[in-house]
Amino acid sequence: MPTVPPASTPAPRAAVDVTALLERGRTLATPVLRAAVDRLASPMDTVAAYHFGWIDAAGNPADGDGGKAVRPALAVLSAEVTGAAPEVGIPGAVAVELVHNFSLLHDDLMDGDEQRRHRDTVWKVHGPAQAILVGDALFALANEILLELGTVEAGRATRRLTTATRALIDGQAQDISYEHRDRVTVEECLEMEGNKTGALLAASSSIGAVLGGADDATADALERYGYHLGLAFQAVDDLLGIWGDPEATGKQTWSDLRQRKKSLPVVAALAAGGPASEQLGEILAADAKSSDFENFSEEEFAARAALIEQAGGRDWTAGEARRQHTIAIEALDAVDMPGRVREAFTALADFVVVRKR
Repeated sequence: MPTVPPASTPAPRAAVDVTALLERGRTLATPVLRAAVDRLASPMDTVAAYHFGWIDAAGNPADGDGGKAVRPALAVLSAEVTGAAPEVGIPGAVAVELVHNFSLLHDDLMDGDEQRRHRDTVWKVHGPAQAILVGDALFALANEILLELGTVEAGRATRRLTTATRALIDGQAQDISYEHRDRVTVEECLEMEGNKTGALLAASSSIGAVLGGADDATADALERYGYHLGLAFQAVDDLLGIWGDPEATGKQTWSDLRQRKKSLPVVAALAAGGPASEQLGEILAADAKSSDFENFSEEEFAARAALIEQAGGRDWTAGEARRQHTIAIEALDAVDMPGRVREAFTALADFVVVRKR
């Protein structure tokens, strides 16, 4: 399995219950998130409830998998950097979760993904129009949730979140454009993934602190932690997108290869040089011109994955995840915070790079 351990054996750390941290963020954010979704006009409220896993396709109550909840956990935790109660971070946690899910609704449609979290995606069940409308509505709600606080801190938090959202959209545009190019550099891929994943995790890691009154230097340092954590997170996602177990990821086998994604393992393999790299480049160039690509067999995708691994793309990406993890942890050194809060940030970073989904 493509789990990625830390770069070196870490110094002994106090035991942190990461599951409890994630559950705390989910528990605190979910009632406010549900109340926000209830503001939507019908049928958008129902479509959004389906997306979040609260109901099934027939409208019956469901206990769906709502995702890892890393972003709300970080937002709530970051409020405690300032000495504020975790509840101060709830509006930020809800806002980043709304923006994240706005992006998922649109990305699933643009990528043609039919499954997310082991369920049919919204566009597959309710149609493309509803996926677009509900995504737009969630983005609007995110800003509403913050701005209705009416404080100077809320205005600062909103500015940071909207900047992150613009970067996220830039990243998705880059991702789509790269699918139609034969070659993408490693630097371009990292820039795209920094926009698409790093920017929102950066906002998640600082937004609670901003709501708690943190100065810009503190918020900037927390954003650096979140940005590099996002790059580590995406590197692991890229490994899972090719070699992940569908039972764990909820996506098809060889998911990213089926979509011709220029993810880090692919880009690194193409840049490596050598026989496997050259053969992979020839095959992918032919794939781009193939009219029968959607009918490729499992064996054909497996062969492409094997070439990526032989060229070193898998190992390079695992190493990059470890490198970004280290940079994220080092960013915390610039922030004065309670020791238990620092330990929780570190534990969440460890969780992000050692996972199977």
